[in-house]
Amino acid sequence: MEVTCLLLLALIPFHCRGQGVYAPAQAQIVHAGQACVVKEDNISERVYTIREGDTLVLQCLVTGHPRPQVRWTKTAGSASDKFQETSVFNETLRIERIARTQGGRYYCKAENGVGVPAIRSIRVDVQYLDEPMLTVHQTVSDVRGNFYQEKTVFLRCTVNSNPPARFIWKRGSDTLSHSQDNGVDIYEPLYTQGETKVLKLKNLRPQDYASYTCQVSVRNVCGIPDKAITFQLTNTTAPPALKLSVNETLVVNPGENVTVQCLLTGGDPLPQLQWSHGPGPLPLGALAQGGTLRIPSVQAGDSGYYNCTATNNVGNPAKKTVNLLVRSMKNATFQITPDVIKESENIQLGQDLKLSCHVDATPQEKVTYQWFKNGKPARMSKRLLVTRNDPELPAVTSSLELIDLHFSDYGTYLCMASFPGAPVSDLSVEVNISSETVPPTISVPKGRAVVTVREGSPAELHCEVRGKPRPPVLWSRVDKEAALLPSGLALEETPDGKLRLERVSRDMSGTYRCQTARYNGFNVRPREAQVQLNVQFPPEVEPETQDVRQALGRPVLLRCALLRGNPQRIGSAAWRFKGQLLPPPPVVPAAAAAAAEAPDHAELRLDALTRDSSGSYECSVSNDVGSAACLFQVSAKAYSPEFYFDTPNPTRSHKLSKNYSYVLQWTQREPDAVDPVLNYRLSVRQLNQHNTVVKAIPVRRVEKGQLLEYILTDLRVPHSYEIRLTPYTTFGAGDMASRIIHYTEPINSPNLSDNTCHFEEEKICGYTQDLTDNFDWTRQNALTQNPKRSPNTGPPTDISGTPEGYYMFIETSRPRELGDRARLVSPLYNASAKFYCVSFFYHMYGKHIGSLNLLVRSRNKGALDTHAWSLSGNKGNVWQQAHVPIIPSGPFQIIFEGVRGSGYLGDIAIDDVTLKKGECPRKQMDPNKETGDLPEGRPPPQRPRRDTGPILAGLEVCFRPSSRPPAQGRTSAWWPGQKGAGSGHARKPLLWSDSGTPSVEGAEVREGPGGTL
Repeated sequence: MEVTCLLLLALIPFHCRGQGVYAPAQAQIVHAGQACVVKEDNISERVYTIREGDTLVLQCLVTGHPRPQVRWTKTAGSASDKFQETSVFNETLRIERIARTQGGRYYCKAENGVGVPAIRSIRVDVQYLDEPMLTVHQTVSDVRGNFYQEKTVFLRCTVNSNPPARFIWKRGSDTLSHSQDNGVDIYEPLYTQGETKVLKLKNLRPQDYASYTCQVSVRNVCGIPDKAITFQLTNTTAPPALKLSVNETLVVNPGENVTVQCLLTGGDPLPQLQWSHGPGPLPLGALAQGGTLRIPSVQAGDSGYYNCTATNNVGNPAKKTVNLLVRSMKNATFQITPDVIKESENIQLGQDLKLSCHVDATPQEKVTYQWFKNGKPARMSKRLLVTRNDPELPAVTSSLELIDLHFSDYGTYLCMASFPGAPVSDLSVEVNISSETVPPTISVPKGRAVVTVREGSPAELHCEVRGKPRPPVLWSRVDKEAALLPSGLALEETPDGKLRLERVSRDMSGTYRCQTARYNGFNVRPREAQVQLNVQFPPEVEPETQDVRQALGRPVLLRCALLRGNPQRIGSAAWRFKGQLLPPPPVVPAAAAAAAEAPDHAELRLDALTRDSSGSYECSVSNDVGSAACLFQVSAKAYSPEFYFDTPNPTRSHKLSKNYSYVLQWTQREPDAVDPVLNYRLSVRQLNQHNTVVKAIPVRRVEKGQLLEYILTDLRVPHSYEIRLTPYTTFGAGDMASRIIHYTEPINSPNLSDNTCHFEEEKICGYTQDLTDNFDWTRQNALTQNPKRSPNTGPPTDISGTPEGYYMFIETSRPRELGDRARLVSPLYNASAKFYCVSFFYHMYGKHIGSLNLLVRSRNKGALDTHAWSLSGNKGNVWQQAHVPIIPSGPFQIIFEGVRGSGYLGDIAIDDVTLKKGECPRKQMDPNKETGDLPEGRPPPQRPRRDTGPILAGLEVCFRPSSRPPAQGRTSAWWPGQKGAGSGHARKPLLWSDSGTPSVEGAEVREGPGGTL
């Protein structure tokens, strides 16, 4: 088991900077994931292009102190659209399988309470290409004779896509254009949905009867392939035609089995038939097979329109509709209408009276009505008239009018509705006409005008209706515009005038209206009344919880305020400390008088905070309905430190020892709120390990906004660590803050002094895989190598020789072929100097090694790639270094291009890429001229591991030209002197033996720049 390196952790002296570092939030949006950005700039805050179905990943990179909180919101395609109701509170926004409807502008809002929030946006463009649709039409005026003989035909191809699709029309395998064939015309019609191109065949010729293909393309954007659809045009091509086996209106009795057939009478190609139902889907149990629709045991709810549609993409679809009516009757109602002409609301002798009867039926017009008086059929006379379809009443309503009402007209009238000859039960309604038949009145019972209940309890609102007959009561809300009743209805009918509510809530409070209905009673102006519902609920207080910090010896005031409740007052309040009831606090007379009028808060005062009085306080307040509590955590603990995340280049790597150091910076939150911080307790633990190193860091007085700094050293590459930091005051330990620090290699920037990319983290210093090459570079180390990898090629470890160290390499096994290229592209650099030097280690071992090229991509005017360095062939199982000078003319990128050789034993690797300003070391020779391809079967010299001794630190291989070849079995290399040695310092050549062990011979050499000859 590996011993944790935390035991070697060195904690160096502590530093303070007396500057205020609180800063407002700043934000920048970058994107990752499966993007296919069309623009040259792969980091843009304007447009981000992605293929539908891929994963969208947007990151909001923030700076500012304290660490800003990030919120993502979205609008649709237009900036005037409202934000989405949902938000994502995370620095990374991730959408799996993004859909086209999720395109639009995304906003990242970062805020930390300092200054104004930072808002950045990016437009996400989702790209897609649907399957095209092809339809065929003829000239509208040509409808006689054979459909397509000597006619003009239009082939319409439509597709939905983003970006707009390009159309290609083909006859057979030949591409069509109106410039090559006068008999065709290709154009884009106006006012069409989606993208459409029409192929017009003018006055069909024999050669026009052929196979036509519409091919659509978005030019391989986002890797979306082209799509096509083909249609065979013949002299028999015709649109679909239909007929039904039943009438368009089909009336059936409930319980019958219904079968409807939709028959094809024409169409080439053979049309497809489909049944649908409106509204809603086909009934449960219905079976649509081909053109036959079967509905077993039909019920009243199965009534509706059934559509049979035939399509074959020729002409317009053919459609036939059957209106299925299942006989039914329900809801028999009556109305008593006094003399309308005399505007009377009562029944009076000598005035006219109308009785009306209505049922809801299917089919409505087939209902028949019959009137009875006192059990006998009513006889028509000059004073007794029966009418149908009164324009003042619902359709198909029967009315019995009594002209000049006599005493003999009093009695019981019955209206009966029926379907003659159908097995549907009759419905009837009865009304009594007498001197006691009077219009309704409505009122609220005494003491029930205001109903007070507790939240969660049932409630009953009651309105009394008097009159004969007594109509139903309709309930609605009054004080809330367009508000619905708890049932979800705007109007609710109750036969007894009682509205029953289950488990009332506070939002049900308000005024309710009850009114008489104009059916099953008098058809007169509705009578109405109102009932007030008062829902009582427990109090809501603030703060629910509060963290109270104060220095020892200072007073503390705790206040619990009533926000809302019903009743809106505090009935009682009780304070507890650590669960124990405290005596009531003394009341100031002036405060007592004010509290008696409107007791809306409770207070507790501590004269001086001590260790014994620190702890949890609870204030429980009641309003006679329920109670709520304010919780206070009172202490003299220091607040937690605020880690500073904007430290420039916090990681300092030491590749020779595989260690790194980290600059840890923080501020102290509200240091003046409590006693001064005396020291910090620092705890460092490597992730997935148990050993922890603890260190006490003393400090002087800490000011608000003062940046504190500590440097952690001897951290192991590439491991991550958990850091815990706890402030201590005279009270004791304060709140702890923790964070994870990761080993992150600096992004290559010519402005940095330590800018070597070791490829130790997955972001590989901002390098990206080129999308235009044949395959990708792979990041791996000795621990992640494929155990079945090809022998005799590729490096065993990275340049440091440790199994954890990563490098980049190309895998040349299948399916790679000769000449396949893999390109690794650096970030974009702004040229701020004339000369730059690219240094890197390469490993080219194997008898099938191809080539390794270094290119420079200039972005001054477009993208222009130029070759800066190239190397080919087997160079042995050893890491070697190259220095390549470049002179960019503007912003630039460097590209490592690996080219596959003739076989699978051709893996190429690179490591430790450095970009620095200035010229390269002089007199560097091309390794091709010095070593050449090694003979087969001879083991190449091995470079020793960096842990073989300190003398090898900083070793640099620089081949020396010589007029005579080196002794057999030896390769000559130079060991530069220790860094910082004076001019003329003697070096000794380091000779490599066949065994791979180094030896040093005496030699007198001159000091050259960079440790070279």
